[in-house]
Amino acid sequence: MSSYSQFSLLKQRRFLPFFLVQALGAFNDNVYRQAIIGLLGFMAVSADEKALYAQLAPAIFILPYFLFSSIAGQFAEKLEKSRLIRITTAMEIVIMTLAAAGFLTQNMTVLLVALFCTGVQSTLFGPVKYSIMPSVLKPEELTGGNGLVEMGTSMSILVGMIFGGLIFTLAGTHGPVVAAITIIVLAITGNLASRMIPRVEAGAPDLKINWNPIPESIAIWRLTRKQLAVRNAVLGVSWFWFFGTLLTSQLPAYAELHLGALPRDTTVYIFGLALFSIGTGVGSLLCEKLSGRTVEIGLVPLGAFGMSAFLLDLYFARSGLPPISGLTVGSFVSAPGSTRIIIDLVGIGLFAGFFVVPLFALIQSRTPREEMSRVIAGMNIQNALFIVAAAGTGLFLQRVLGWSIPQVLLALAVGNLL
Repeated sequence: MSSYSQFSLLKQRRFLPFFLVQALGAFNDNVYRQAIIGLLGFMAVSADEKALYAQLAPAIFILPYFLFSSIAGQFAEKLEKSRLIRITTAMEIVIMTLAAAGFLTQNMTVLLVALFCTGVQSTLFGPVKYSIMPSVLKPEELTGGNGLVEMGTSMSILVGMIFGGLIFTLAGTHGPVVAAITIIVLAITGNLASRMIPRVEAGAPDLKINWNPIPESIAIWRLTRKQLAVRNAVLGVSWFWFFGTLLTSQLPAYAELHLGALPRDTTVYIFGLALFSIGTGVGSLLCEKLSGRTVEIGLVPLGAFGMSAFLLDLYFARSGLPPISGLTVGSFVSAPGSTRIIIDLVGIGLFAGFFVVPLFALIQSRTPREEMSRVIAGMNIQNALFIVAAAGTGLFLQRVLGWSIPQVLLALAVGNLL
């Protein structure tokens, strides 16, 4: 037992192909979204058009979670799971082919339609992503498996953002072609990996699909509340998304206004996001070791306390203007006070991993197999609500109340403790 490592799951067919599919999907989504931003720069559109996209894109991507999560949860319950994953990755090939046409013709309407479709595809994949794990992992492997998935997702999002953001910088005039080829190749690779996933039987093959999203959304949300432990764990996961959305949405402006980054230079912002993502990945991986290969919910309050402690320290480390401006990543790292900020960002992510991984493992271990996918779908609806609420909260605090970014982060730290 002492020689066991959760990384051994990456050598086994019951886990590795699924891990690759979800990581490639997250990677491709973020390559695509950042490449659209790169195309806007390539087309030299106005600042107003860029701002419009920045507001439209998240809403377009998240809308399908409200519209289709109830149907997605039912399909994930009714169909054999490896077949459903193959269907969703085949959908991704079609969607990315449409997106490639948008890049080649430099048509933003086509790209935004494809972005909505990627949201639909992610909505369908979400319930099967987490409901498949209790079927392929032993109870004592759930925490480690979830840790690997969260680590893989965090790193895929980060590397995808960096890679997608660099396409037009490095490829120059060939940027649209490179972006188009990249997203299609990634989608095809994900589909090939999905074909290696072993058969996993449906949770409720006789389930009758209710196509009306409103009553079904209410019904699956009620499923998340049947058991007190599951209800609280789902609420905790949704809060994690609220916390992460509010924090990361502040980072671009925070990097320029309070860390001293060069105006319109995103490298310091990406560096800050990388620190948070790496911390989350490491924290997710450490959960199994700290929990002794059990579903240890005691890590959740520890994670919450650590998130607030490091976020509070970040506020006190830099609550005003930076001592030096016009910094690149290299000069920021060597600037006075930067070490403390770097430690705080990694620490927030580390304890966020401690917070969220045991919650997923608890949901999977306590939910009946025949309800698992619908509970995950209900959680996704609630997550989407919390993400929208986080965006609205940030706008209200800054635009209406006139709070600074450090004040928003201080409020988030206090709110997290409460």
